Amino acid sequence: MKPTRADYRHFTPLQTRWADNDIYGHVNNVAYYGYFDTVVNGYLIGAGALDIHDGAVIGLVVETGCEYFSPLEYPQKLEGALRVAHIGNSSVRYELAIFREGDESAAAQGRFVHVYVDRKTRRPVPLPAALRSALEKIAV
Repeated sequence: MKPTRADYRHFTPLQTRWADNDIYGHVNNVAYYGYFDTVVNGYLIGAGALDIHDGAVIGLVVETGCEYFSPLEYPQKLEGALRVAHIGNSSVRYELAIFREGDESAAAQGRFVHVYVDRKTRRPVPLPAALRSALEKIAV
């Protein structure tokens, strides 16, 4: 079943780019993962929960997936939607969807799991308090 807007807690405006289209005239699957990264990291940076340049903790993707329901193409305005499905000690499962601007049903839905690690050692660490707080705000 296609997800709807009501299933998500946070939305980010997105815009397809010329380079997103493939030879078949629609947005290539690789572009969706870029949209997902933009939505998650934009949310975390905006919430003050992630310092991508100097933070002691970083998130590494350990699992990912996407289902496609209807094609997108350049030029289209989109919205990326985000919710948190699971918060562990050092990991988070994000669930996302991509909507055409104004559409109620998603064109695609995806997921990925971040394991948060020490930037230097790359060993898992407990989620920092600011990160956990930001995640709890969009948890379902």
